[in-house]
Amino acid sequence: MKEKLMNVYNGVKGKVQKHSPEILMGVGIVGVVATTVTACRATMKLNDILDECAETRDKIKSVQENPAYDDRYSDEDAQKDLTINYVQTGVKIAKLYAPSVALGVLSVGCLVGSHSVMQKRNAALSAAYLTVDKSFKEYKQRVIDRVGEEVEKEIRYGIKAEEVVETVTDEDGNETTVTETVKMMNPTLYSDYARFFDESSPYWQKDPEYNLMFLKAQQQYANDLLRAKGRLFLNDVYDMLGIEKTKAGQIVGWVYDYDNPTGDNFVDFGIYDMSKERVRAFVNGYEANILLDFNVDGNIWNLM
Repeated sequence: MKEKLMNVYNGVKGKVQKHSPEILMGVGIVGVVATTVTACRATMKLNDILDECAETRDKIKSVQENPAYDDRYSDEDAQKDLTINYVQTGVKIAKLYAPSVALGVLSVGCLVGSHSVMQKRNAALSAAYLTVDKSFKEYKQRVIDRVGEEVEKEIRYGIKAEEVVETVTDEDGNETTVTETVKMMNPTLYSDYARFFDESSPYWQKDPEYNLMFLKAQQQYANDLLRAKGRLFLNDVYDMLGIEKTKAGQIVGWVYDYDNPTGDNFVDFGIYDMSKERVRAFVNGYEANILLDFNVDGNIWNLM
């Protein structure tokens, strides 16, 4: 029985710890509302306290100004009584608003606590991401050193050589069957930051040559910005291409450091990745759309 109770207790404790930011945020919001309500109720009673204070003050002044009390009630006595009256009024007002102040402090404490927990968790996640990202880049470099960059790309993107049979018709109308070996890529192996540059972008045109020149110019502009500012967010690049911004784009991007590079030190849209068939078609002018895959350095907030 005791063991079951401990298991239930540990389970509840674990869930509370897991959802502590949401719980603290909820309590903080409720506390803010309760603070406002109690403060409004207290204000409704404030006039009674102020009226009582004013009434007592008028009585003191009336006695002070009455010649019949000159011998028994001096100006010093009146000043002391006024001071006591004001102090007592202040204490009453403090007691009146004490619940509101206490709720307000508790609410702010909960909101700050929620933010603090989330900040610590985000810091831990960022550290874990940086560790994984660093390990992957080191592994990638070792593979490149061993088998070369071309083979590494084929492994990373699942590129396979496949034979494609096509029927070609010449000028005289004669049909010929041609077998061609092409490299096919697994489309699911693009990064999460890959985006299509197509008719959904206001900068896209039907002319493939124009789109290629535009992307080359924007890639050069992105590199100029990176070198000038020292950092560039993915959302900045999305914006210059007319692509919808993302939450991840607010965090990931590129950092430029000539002396101690943490990444590639340049922005690459993947325009000339010839291992991808559709990229080749785009560059050769046969395809107006292209799936861009950006070589981001990762979460750059921790790299700046």
